[in-house]
Amino acid sequence: MRIVTVKMPETYIEAIDELIRMGRYSSRSEVIRSAIRELLKKELWVSEHGIGKKAKRSEKTKVIELFDEV
Repeated sequence: MRIVTVKMPETYIEAIDELIRMGRYSSRSEVIRSAIRELLKKELWVSEHGIGKKAKRSEKTKVIELFDEV
């Protein structure tokens, strides 16, 4: 994995830390990876399978499958 530095509001960090305290995640990295994975799956799926479009296999579909494996 690569290290990426991200700036975010203090309230986001506090909320992330609360999820960790609740035992839902083990680290900030895990929370952020999970959130990004779900965002990318949603955004790529929506653009791939938009209303009125015939679903077909493409690079975006392959990316979604990779996220499902992680």
